[in-house]
Parts: sequence; structure tokens; C-alpha cells
Amino acid sequence: MRILVAVDGSAAALDAVRMVARLVDPAADGMALYFSPRELRTRVPDGSQSIIGGAAAAVFADARDLLPADIASRAEFFQDDAPAAVGILDAAAGWKADMVAVGARGHGSLQRLLGSVSRAVVHGADLPVLVVRAAPPTDRGLKVLVCHHAASAAAVAKALGHVHWPADTEGRVIGVAESLLAGPLPAWIEKRVRDPDTAAIAKAWQEEHDTEVAELAGRLTAFASELPAVFRDAAPIVAQGNPGEKIIDEAKHAGTDLVVLGRTPSDALSRWLLGSTSEAVLAHAAASVLIVPVEKK
Repeated sequence: MRILVAVDGSAAALDAVRMVARLVDPAADGMALYFSPRELRTRVPDGSQSIIGGAAAAVFADARDLLPADIASRAEFFQDDAPAAVGILDAAAGWKADMVAVGARGHGSLQRLLGSVSRAVVHGADLPVLVVRAAPPTDRGLKVLVCHHAASAAAVAKALGHVHWPADTEGRVIGVAESLLAGPLPAWIEKRVRDPDTAAIAKAWQEEHDTEVAELAGRLTAFASELPAVFRDAAPIVAQGNPGEKIIDEAKHAGTDLVVLGRTPSDALSRWLLGSTSEAVLAHAAASVLIVPVEKK
């Protein structure tokens, strides 16, 4: 596993390093740190390149100090003046990274680097992108929520299989029954429930929804069996309603550290597009988010 982490010296970037440090095998995995001084360079007087060099050295040193010793000694460093999102993606491609990690937000004048840029990296990447909101607590295992959808299940399972999950990770799988049949019966049906024809519609409505939920539960169990061992112990969560809302609510209720979900190609294949479910989770979940892209067929 080769992971490239974008750093800028901010607390958010250092949290991204801390999160990645929990997910790597120090003996086998590789890490690279990327820094773009482009924003800083615009604020430094001409001829003061020593300031840029010193800032880059400090950024890399602070990040390296958070890594396990074995992997810190092998970490690689990249720096260029490209726009942040472009530089991150180019460095990841050139280094042949398997995953990119960015902080959800920077600070001060560098906020764009790990704020809106993290979204640009997610949109532009063809590999998994980890957007870190906060470093996970160190006094317990990671709490990870994996979201199932038929269109992205295979890609998500493959990506999770490459990650070194600590043995104390608390992994769970969630699926959402999203259809017009989910939830309570519409009021117009309830008011006419004494009408035999309407009552038949209501019964068929409920039976179809119950079948959908039961089939989803079976798919979730099968999906969990394909994931690393830490995701197989807890019973899958079957929710009903809007996927984005249900995922965010469950992550908040469980104190989740990391939500994992797929990003399907940008067409009308499903509602699990970056502009819907994954975008909602990225924008509103308190947890970090790992977005796994799905190749367009």
C-alpha cells in the first residue's frame, strides 16, 4: 500500500498524517508527503527563497515525526509550485500511489489548500481519497462505518482489502433501502384505507418494501463477508430512507471516526453520485471520509 499525504503545516494536515499512521503497516507500506508552497510564495518577498525552503523543511519534519519510525525513515517528500489540487494528483500519479489523504480544512491563508482543494482532489482522483476531519482518539480502536451500494460494493471491498486495519478496529457495514416504498404510507392512502382497492395497494406497497429490506439485509451480510475480518463481527445495519441522511445520522450516533463509501461515475446510473450521497456525507458528516471511485464501464 502506497499512500500520499498532502501537508501544509496546519492542524488538519497533521491530523491526516495521524490517521494514516493508524492505517499503515510500517514494515510493508510506503508513504510520501506532498507540500505546495505556491500560496506561501505569493506572500514572501522576492529573493527570500530561504524562507520557502525552511518552511518546507519544517512542514515535512512535523509530519514525519508523527509516523512510526520504520515508515518515517523511508518516507518520500515531494514539493512543487503547481496549484494544490493539480500538484497533489500529479504527485500521486507519478509516485504510483494507491491512496491520497488530505485534511478537510487548512487554516489562515492556506485554507484553500486543504479545504476546497480536498473536494477538488476527490472529484479529480481515480484512486481512493481519504478526507480527514480529525485525528482519531488514541485510547481506543478506530470506529469505521462502511456503506454498501451494489454499484460500488466490489470497488469498496477491494480498496479496504489493501488497508492495514488494526486488530482493535470496530468495523460495521450499513445499507439503506432507498425507494418510494420506504417509510410510512402516504396520507392519501391512509385516509382511504377502507376502500378495498386502496387497501390492496397499501398491502402490496408494504409487502414490496418488506421484501426489499430483507433482500438488502442478505446483501449486506454477503458484502461484510468479503471485507477484512474487523468488519465481519458486528451485525450489518439496515436503514430506510435517504442514504446521505441515514449514513450521517448513524455515524454521529455511533461516534464513528471514518466513513467509507463509493463514488460511482457521473451519470444517471444511480443516486450514489458525488453530487448526492457522497457529497452530502463529505459536507455534513463529523467523521473522516474515505471515497472509493468506481471505474465507468
